[in-house]
Amino acid sequence: MFFALPRRWWIALFALAAGAALRLWFIHAYPEVQGDPLIYGDIAKNWMLHGIYGLSGSDGIHPTLIRLPGYPLFLVLCFRLFGVEHYHAVMYVQTVVDLASCLLIAGFAAKIASRRAAWIALWLAALCPFTANYAATPLTETLELFTIALALFSFARLLENPEWRWVLLLSFAFSYAAILRPDGALLAVALCPAMVFYGAKLWGTRLMLRMAVVCGVLSVLPFVPWAIRNWNTFHVVQPLAPRYATDPGENTNPGFNRWTKTVCADFTCTWEIYWNANSDALPFESLPTRAFDSPAQYEKTKQLFEDYNKTTTLSTDIDDRFAALAKERIAANPLRYYLAMPVLRVADMWLRPRTELLWIELRWWEYGKHHAETEFAAAYAALNLVYLILALIGLYRWPRFAGAMLFFILLRCALLATIEAPEPRYTLECFPMLLALAGVAFERKGAYLRLPL
Repeated sequence: MFFALPRRWWIALFALAAGAALRLWFIHAYPEVQGDPLIYGDIAKNWMLHGIYGLSGSDGIHPTLIRLPGYPLFLVLCFRLFGVEHYHAVMYVQTVVDLASCLLIAGFAAKIASRRAAWIALWLAALCPFTANYAATPLTETLELFTIALALFSFARLLENPEWRWVLLLSFAFSYAAILRPDGALLAVALCPAMVFYGAKLWGTRLMLRMAVVCGVLSVLPFVPWAIRNWNTFHVVQPLAPRYATDPGENTNPGFNRWTKTVCADFTCTWEIYWNANSDALPFESLPTRAFDSPAQYEKTKQLFEDYNKTTTLSTDIDDRFAALAKERIAANPLRYYLAMPVLRVADMWLRPRTELLWIELRWWEYGKHHAETEFAAAYAALNLVYLILALIGLYRWPRFAGAMLFFILLRCALLATIEAPEPRYTLECFPMLLALAGVAFERKGAYLRLPL
């Protein structure tokens, strides 16, 4: 058991039942199988049926490296058990995985604070709609949250009792987190040094350094065959996945991407502008006022959009014009580009209503057009803020390993500040830590004074 309260096992069962009901409701009401889920599904199907890790096209199956093999491997297992493209079965499996994450988060909260914190963290995790919602879509988020929760729990158990089985479990969590998403590698970057930092005082520097090194090496091993495959297939050195999810030889549109970083600060801009590039018209009227520094720049941008919309293709000429426009805007206000816009993007990913999977209007704040949806989105944003405030209170109490958790969160924020297209789901990877810290926030004052440092 993660925390020994045998007389109250029924409370945990009740919490898990409530969490299961919430996730099953999302699967019933808001299943999402389009876009990226279909890309993962296509890769998994071709891998399973044809032995080709690739995407289907009009002229056959083409090998790809735009997605790491962690989630396609999970889909292959589900397809073999439940049938090819049975995505609802995948969602049910993800429900079980997500509930296991809740138990691991509670177990971690018990190790960093107390049993009371663990019970509260379990309820907060089970009933968190922002993580539960992703059980209803075949994306990496649910498995990524599980690997992070598993790593946190294994990390705490390792420092409590430095046995090699915890090193192996921690290595698995590190490697699978990174093989699901490239940014999952931040987990090992944060926790391997923390293992030595915290463990040296308890068990000696030599032992913990040896364990950290072994853990790091084991977590890297699964990427060796992936890197070899990419070299043999594409003749490129690519141990993870490319930043812009492009196969070798495909255009990455650097000019458009750089211009986007001068304009986009929220998910609405990502949806209406960034995702439409090279596939649909770019709505000039949707650009925020910060996209123009002068009337002349307004006209230049408008003409550029009109020229792009004639073909809806980012040709070399169009991309070069976006690059020139970005250069002009950065030169005019470098502080905005290098500081203000990254901070705004990170703030949007943390504070925006997490309604991206709920079929809520994208421009949810336009109250006159949809009263109920605006009110719901505002309530969702408030609930998200409550979770964040509780986590901050828990962090203020500084339970065990608070420094390691804060380091991971700051590393992730620094990474997210570099992207041009913000999405709220990119901050979900911090939620296992936030939920555990939120449980600490409810600890009684007397117990708070005795929380371990």
